[in-house]
Amino acid sequence: MDYAEQEPGGGYAQGVPCWADAMLPDVAGGKRFYGELFGWTFDAGAGEQYGPYAQAYRDGLPVAALAPKADGRMPTVWTVYLATPDVAALAGRIKAAGGSMITEARPVAPFGTMGLAADPEGAVFGLWQAGTHQGFGRRQRPGSYCWTEVYSRDKDLVDPFYEGVFGYGGVDLDLDGVDFRVWSPAGAEPGPDTAIGGRSLLPDAGAPGGSGAPGRYSPARMPAHFLVYFGVDDADAAAATTTRLGGRVQAPPSDTPYGRIAVLTDNQGATFAVLQN
Repeated sequence: MDYAEQEPGGGYAQGVPCWADAMLPDVAGGKRFYGELFGWTFDAGAGEQYGPYAQAYRDGLPVAALAPKADGRMPTVWTVYLATPDVAALAGRIKAAGGSMITEARPVAPFGTMGLAADPEGAVFGLWQAGTHQGFGRRQRPGSYCWTEVYSRDKDLVDPFYEGVFGYGGVDLDLDGVDFRVWSPAGAEPGPDTAIGGRSLLPDAGAPGGSGAPGRYSPARMPAHFLVYFGVDDADAAAATTTRLGGRVQAPPSDTPYGRIAVLTDNQGATFAVLQN
């Protein structure tokens, strides 16, 4: 873990991304796709009472999970979970700040307590209060989680929400003309060296192009959302593999000051990004 991301007693500090999972129509198909793309292996699930929630591993360490959609009307999407010592208390702050709870605090014993929230623009993220499952066992390396950012339209609404609810310190960056803000955990000196995530701006609904990730990934009609990044050794190879496996390239590999990035969609419709650095 990076500076200020770990609590003295272990686990992830408040507001730090600690887990990610994908809701898919076909978990077996997802295992084949991500197993080949990232070299993941999978367990047999957490047991009948939790459904076929398949945890993914890289080099024997937990990196993510794939879950079946309980309802076909639910989106096929990757969700990032932010750590908290108290989901119920955090839910109260989220509501008071103009957000909402999609799923109230729910124990997943003995693993922890989860919730699903939405910010004032509707971008959905998860909350995780660790029990026996602390979250990522491997991160910031190829085949594992490395970054997340929320795509929003109103920074004057969204920035105070996250910085107030989670205590983030924020710094604005100009990346080739893109308005971008990075967030650092409470207690860390704000800046790129301690950043745990960020905010990009989506264009207005009538705008012809986008602003945000490299390749100008951010179609004008897309709602506010989170984008989860995974590390790779070769972003171009990851894009080619995604296409070969039936997925799509949303934004082709391109260079940034922080590495080479591509935005991809798997063969079931879940979008994610990869970062080579």
